[in-house]
Amino acid sequence: MDVILYWSASFALLCFAVGMGCAAVRTVRGPTAQDRILGLDAMYIQGMLIMLVFGIRSGTGVYFDIALLIALFGFVGSTALAKFLLRGEVIEP
Repeated sequence: MDVILYWSASFALLCFAVGMGCAAVRTVRGPTAQDRILGLDAMYIQGMLIMLVFGIRSGTGVYFDIALLIALFGFVGSTALAKFLLRGEVIEP
């Protein structure tokens, strides 16, 4: 692996980890439920990006599949939480 790519991927991992830490603080301290959901959205996006950078660094496709699963489950979870906040129920009778 090229030295520049290695160091840039390491810097990107550090930035994503800091972003995930800030999102975790927002999730814990958020004064409203909307702030907590926004923090969870940011955390799953940061987790997906971390998996993508790991995939670039290692050169295997397994991390890309994991990132796709994180994105799918994160989207479904965000949609369910938003629907619960708006209507009070996730599955309508």
